[in-house]
Amino acid sequence: MAERRYSLDTCVLIEPWNGYYSMDRCSDYWDIIDELARNDIVFCSKEVRREISKIDDDLWAWVKVRDYLFKDADDKVQENLRMILDRFQRLVDTTRDRSAADPWVIAHAIAEKAVVVTKESFAPKKMKIPDVCRSLSVECIDDHELIAELGIHFSASLP
Repeated sequence: MAERRYSLDTCVLIEPWNGYYSMDRCSDYWDIIDELARNDIVFCSKEVRREISKIDDDLWAWVKVRDYLFKDADDKVQENLRMILDRFQRLVDTTRDRSAADPWVIAHAIAEKAVVVTKESFAPKKMKIPDVCRSLSVECIDDHELIAELGIHFSASLP
């Protein structure tokens, strides 16, 4: 059986970095993400990279030297993107320049036969990534499910 692959949403990087898996608390998490990216098990759309670049912080510094984490949009991805934008216009919040990467995350997952990983929850009235994935029969999980599925274990220690 082929190894599963995962298309990561922006929030799967931003929220852990700024919170529960911050680099000063859990650098192992970022080493694992890095290794998974090098082995093409996890990946992001270049649009995710663009969203992260909007804030010049430590996450952006970590991301910008990891080109192998980000995929270009080929013809297949662009075709998927057009279909998603045609069917799910409410997915992108154009009024606040938010969620611009969301359709790209899904389009890449479809093209790569990958699982979408996001922190978003179902919100049919707002139209979020899980809603679109469900409608398109694309598997969608959160980062904690990703960790469990890959069998990742962390160790803790006192300073």
